Amino acid sequence: MRGAGRDGQDNPLPPGPLVDHALPDRPPLAATRTPTAPLTPQAPAPLAPAAQPPAAHHAAAQPPATRPPAPQSLISRSRITDRPAPLLLQGQDYFFRAPATCLDFQERVHGGDLVADPGGEPVPCVLVLARAADMEMNELSLALAEHGVRMARIDVDRCLDLALTVHVDTPIIELDRWLLRPVLVWRRHFDLTALPVDPRTVAGAYARTQWQALADWLATRADWSHVNPARHTAHLDRLTQLTDAAAFGLRVPRTAVTTWPGRNRPGGGPCVVKSTGHHLLEPRPGALHGLFPRPLDVNRAGETPEPAPVIVQQYLDADHELRVFVVGERLITYRVRKDDPAQLWVDPEAVTVDRAHLPLALGERLLALTRHWRLQVAAFDLLAVEGEHVFLEVNVNCDWRWFEHRAGTTEVSDAVHAWVAARFEELRYAGQGR
Repeated sequence: MRGAGRDGQDNPLPPGPLVDHALPDRPPLAATRTPTAPLTPQAPAPLAPAAQPPAAHHAAAQPPATRPPAPQSLISRSRITDRPAPLLLQGQDYFFRAPATCLDFQERVHGGDLVADPGGEPVPCVLVLARAADMEMNELSLALAEHGVRMARIDVDRCLDLALTVHVDTPIIELDRWLLRPVLVWRRHFDLTALPVDPRTVAGAYARTQWQALADWLATRADWSHVNPARHTAHLDRLTQLTDAAAFGLRVPRTAVTTWPGRNRPGGGPCVVKSTGHHLLEPRPGALHGLFPRPLDVNRAGETPEPAPVIVQQYLDADHELRVFVVGERLITYRVRKDDPAQLWVDPEAVTVDRAHLPLALGERLLALTRHWRLQVAAFDLLAVEGEHVFLEVNVNCDWRWFEHRAGTTEVSDAVHAWVAARFEELRYAGQGR
């Protein structure tokens, strides 16, 4: 049976971020590419994690034979390398590489001198901050080109050699040889862990700090409009989501955040353990490791505290899950059936997805939440439990192509493309928007 424990924030998309690899959503599947896609990238084969040298252990001087050994305390074992592996890292062998190859249709066309220079006039555009393997944005680029809308992008994994100037006193940027006027900005998977530098070096730390500052400013600049504005969503973590959803009348699972998961049983029965942060770790740029929900095993948890807090959440026996995409004021719902919280990532072909009906009252509450959070494009994850729907989370940086592929539809893509194009035209002629 299914149960609470599957959420796919973000962060870097649903469940995973974004490479064109034979895994769901994060990354999107190569098979999800629609026939209109202009390019056919090769999905990289998963690679085994690079072997790591054993952690260095420096032996302390041995005490005199006459001195009794000091008892080992938790403090003496405070180094992460001296502890048992964190619960969410035990048995997690999901790994893939996110390629940094440009697959964006408009970037290739404009970079190949196939479009005439407009002669010094800034071109209104949609500006996307993402990473190269964000297939949703690659598809959006083609769709906007068909609408005559210019889209430009800054990818975190391809920006080190980027010719970019951003003017502070006017809403203009110079990107390569193009003078552009962004009217709508969408920051998605622009995560600085993907920047191809070594942050342990001075030069790497310098590059990461500078790009972080610029990206944060671009995503909040007041004279541009934004999709899912960062000034409202930057602190929309899973815990805030749960408290807000409950305040709007939605049922939520009993939840605790703790470094002692073995001592916590919210709801008194079986529980699942989840990450408080992203579901993907990127210790090296482009190398992503899974960090997915798992049942709480008190025998593994034991009495040793975790080195970092985790979410322990009540397990709910559910008939199925709902993934509800919000595009503007439109709701598009899919029913998801799977047998394990991590199955969406580790065995996607065993997951079934089909279109579903959303009760009117539930839809109104979800739309009220999106307005409260200032979201325009997002995805809700809910459980269907004995005729009632239970809120798990909202995914701000959601991906949709994998769900469409499994359900045999393109409704979310069509809705997103139409909404962005319409919003662009509205802002273009209004001069600016907030």
